[in-house]
Amino acid sequence: MSTGNEIERGDPDQREVQIFSALLTPHRSLNRTGFLAVMLFLSVVSFATGLAFLLKGAWPVLGFFGLDVLVVWWAFKANFRTARAREEITVTTSELRVRRISHRGQVAEWTFNPLWVRLDMEVDEDFGIEHLYLISRGRQIQIARFLGPEEKASFYKGLVEALNAAKRGPTYNPIS
Repeated sequence: MSTGNEIERGDPDQREVQIFSALLTPHRSLNRTGFLAVMLFLSVVSFATGLAFLLKGAWPVLGFFGLDVLVVWWAFKANFRTARAREEITVTTSELRVRRISHRGQVAEWTFNPLWVRLDMEVDEDFGIEHLYLISRGRQIQIARFLGPEEKASFYKGLVEALNAAKRGPTYNPIS
């Protein structure tokens, strides 16, 4: 059974066991139903207010209220489009793979040896962790840009544990 978050490579029998796998996406607190409710409410209020101005003889105001609704709709649609971006991070005993997919579908992928990678962070004493970086052989990439400071701290802890497990290497269990 697959959750759809796994990255499958090569022959299933020869595939390495994933130590760590994360799919990071931007947080959006408003779903499609909420969006429709907000737009319906805004449309009704704008139409009623514009109609009141129309009855008083200020007919151009009705058009501006319609334009406001259109601009809010466009802003929400742009926000929903950018929510399609994601970042997939997987760690096995032999590689750390970062796959970043932009909201336009452009894919960038980096592969590191977990033995040589270092995880670094920038911390603000008031805000918390601001940026996380993977550093290896002179290359540095920023990861987990979608996460808030508390989420970055939790992600950092999990990724450090996974990198340490990868550095220990695979374990041999003759029973299984």
